Amino acid sequence: MKVIWDNKIVDREEVKIDFEDRGYQFGDGIYEVIRIYNHMYFCLDDHIDRFFSSAKKIEMNVLQSKNEIKMLITALLKESGIKTGNLYIQMTRGNASPRDHTYPSQDVKPLLTGSITTAERNLEQLQTGIKTIITEDIRWLKCDIKMISLLGNIMLKHEAHKHNADEAILHRNQTVTECSSSNVAIVKDGAIYTHPDGNLILPGITKVVWRNCAKKLNIPVYEQAYSTADLLKADEVFCSSTTIEIMPVNQVDNQSFTVLKSNSIVKRLQECYKIEIVQQCGKLTN
Repeated sequence: MKVIWDNKIVDREEVKIDFEDRGYQFGDGIYEVIRIYNHMYFCLDDHIDRFFSSAKKIEMNVLQSKNEIKMLITALLKESGIKTGNLYIQMTRGNASPRDHTYPSQDVKPLLTGSITTAERNLEQLQTGIKTIITEDIRWLKCDIKMISLLGNIMLKHEAHKHNADEAILHRNQTVTECSSSNVAIVKDGAIYTHPDGNLILPGITKVVWRNCAKKLNIPVYEQAYSTADLLKADEVFCSSTTIEIMPVNQVDNQSFTVLKSNSIVKRLQECYKIEIVQQCGKLTN
């Protein structure tokens, strides 16, 4: 298996991560996950822009240009031969000794790594939906940074798993924010409501795509806070992310939701989203 390591494409067995790497020591790093359809990246520029935005927010100096990173991951994709899957790309602040909480000097070289894995579209779940639970958002207050220190997200995802659910819908003082690994939105009376971008949620790339779809479909979108009570009164609920696309929710805690009925807004968004994929990456086989 070929991977990216230190700005090169190498065999995975060659990779050696230093004990003093700040990603290992502190979770001091950023990442992106980019979807692959038909051997092509979907929303590539948007993901790379967010990658650089995250780096800027933590004062990390990215040595490569955007074009250099795009050329590198394109070469990796060609090497992999994978048709449908996910690219995971990560940058840590690099090796710094002795271990110190403060940022090291600018001469410490950040470490870029990346890998590609096969991941087919989950056509069954896209039709039947997923089960969710509501739980308190215990994460820190800079959720807009796509950082590798994801312990809070992991704990919340595991809480969902313990309840035989697929995702955890998070709230702060009963105001819904997002999910443990995706954005969330509700549909009520023909309109979509989703938490506004800011420091409490990740600015989702898929969220941008479905907002554009909603505009094309003349579906009103209100980016405003809503409560857990509003969530449970919704006509439809859906999650969105790079890997799950636009995913209907069929259950929140003990309350069931009918998904993709004849007048479903979520179904219309799914169809439009698929058109966006085809326009960028070509015809889908599933």
